[in-house]
Amino acid sequence: MEYIIQNEKLTISVSTKGGELQSIKSKDGTEYLWQGDINTWPDKAINIFPYIARLTNGTYEYRGKQYHMSIHGFLPYSEMTLFSKETNKLTLKLSDTEETFKMYPFHFEYFLHYELCENQICIAFEVKNKDNKTMYFGLGGHPGFNVPLEKELSFEDYKLEFSEKSSPCRIGFSDTCFVTGEREPYELKDELSIPLSHNLFDKDAIVLCDMCREVTLKSEKGTKSVKVSYPDMDYLGLWHVPNTKVNYVCIEPWSSLPSREGVIENIEKQENLITLEAGKTYANRWTVEIV
Repeated sequence: MEYIIQNEKLTISVSTKGGELQSIKSKDGTEYLWQGDINTWPDKAINIFPYIARLTNGTYEYRGKQYHMSIHGFLPYSEMTLFSKETNKLTLKLSDTEETFKMYPFHFEYFLHYELCENQICIAFEVKNKDNKTMYFGLGGHPGFNVPLEKELSFEDYKLEFSEKSSPCRIGFSDTCFVTGEREPYELKDELSIPLSHNLFDKDAIVLCDMCREVTLKSEKGTKSVKVSYPDMDYLGLWHVPNTKVNYVCIEPWSSLPSREGVIENIEKQENLITLEAGKTYANRWTVEIV
């Protein structure tokens, strides 16, 4: 099922399947969100929980037992329920089930909040630990934005421009998209931007740390842009399907990292995962601003 919320400037549609955004339209009818393509990338804007990207052999360890989970966890494939809805606000909820418990042995409630404020979409994650033991998890967003945003422009006319000068590091990934443990400086043009080209992603995602927490998809030749802010996310993934010429780019705020190459991770020991004590609540938020 899909729900629509709107205000004077934006209309968005959200599916109950994983709480995935289906559309972001401005008042003039411009569609900013990638609409999916079964031949390349069929998704649009998945939400990630409780693990980001890949586990070695789809497997992790907890308290001496191994568990199995697909890429980006089970949230993208889970049916969420409507918790509340107003004209410009929407909250969806996912609770643990027998099926999730087989993959992830914790009792939890996950809330996904969408709110429209002027030309901005606020996306807030809220996780409640309903168990009597500490939870370990990662979460984030994986939206694809249309490039170009204006018909007369091309993909290569665009760039990703950070709001402040910075010197990020790129997380090393293997050819099979697992963390290698290496990090190296990632050079920005004028310490601010990444010019877009399709071959930028020939080796899959660019994942950064120590980066500025706000980036804008824009073109000097156009008037439409998308600004993504992620004040409390430590990592940023940038991606489109490798070795293709597709008209989107994903801007992905992440709280943590995938598995290391060849390592079955013990989630109690993986350093970058969120740790949430019994009975506690974790909250994080990020925003998409249509400029």
